[in-house]
Amino acid sequence: LSLGLVSLVENVLVVAAIAKNRNLHSPMYYFVCCLAVSDLLVSVSNVLETAVLLLLEAGALAAQAAVVQQLDNVMNVLICGSMVSSLCFLGAIAVDRYVSIFYALRYHSIVTLPRAGWAIAAIWAGSVLSSTLFIAYYHHTAVLLGLVSFFVAMLALMAVLYVHMLARACQHGRHIARLHKTQHPTRQGCGLKGAATLTILLGVFLLCWAPFFLHLSLVVLCPQHPTCGCVFKNVNLFLALVICNSIV
Repeated sequence: LSLGLVSLVENVLVVAAIAKNRNLHSPMYYFVCCLAVSDLLVSVSNVLETAVLLLLEAGALAAQAAVVQQLDNVMNVLICGSMVSSLCFLGAIAVDRYVSIFYALRYHSIVTLPRAGWAIAAIWAGSVLSSTLFIAYYHHTAVLLGLVSFFVAMLALMAVLYVHMLARACQHGRHIARLHKTQHPTRQGCGLKGAATLTILLGVFLLCWAPFFLHLSLVVLCPQHPTCGCVFKNVNLFLALVICNSIV
């Protein structure tokens, strides 16, 4: 609950800052704003589900089984949809950064407000649809594998784009170093700083998201195995890590 509330406040501040500052009304910051909204929804949905479960266990909330089941389905769709949209917007931000670096002169003609708007609308619509299908058919192996494959594809996309951007940055740094005849110190600094930034970026993403998708993979591969059962018991910890990713 505490993690969810911290993430909620953080992401509300991000959305408010982008909404109030006209200098930030550009496609790049709209993607950042949508990422904040997705992370906000991740936090809200997990906080609400946790609060409802605690109230039900304490007997402070009386509800019929059918009502509880419907509420659980709505919460699960919200959680799943916000997670999928969060991953999508992380990928969209990576693509936006890539275009801004490798197609700098054409960036504003490629990433226009209408195109960004269509991309944002498509991500939200796809997230709602995919999460609804996932919750409706969660017991089907193909659905679970599809969600895990989506995570792996998004991780690969981000890794390839950011590594390519790091290589270009280091190449640019070496070019500047040759102009100023300080090649070795600049090249080392560029490589270390870039590698550290990239490691933090992808490391946090992998650390926070991988356990949850490992859980889904084991549901498919070994649902009855005792060792996998030990992993299943930690699903709340995995969701807490996802909220930590929203905070970071």
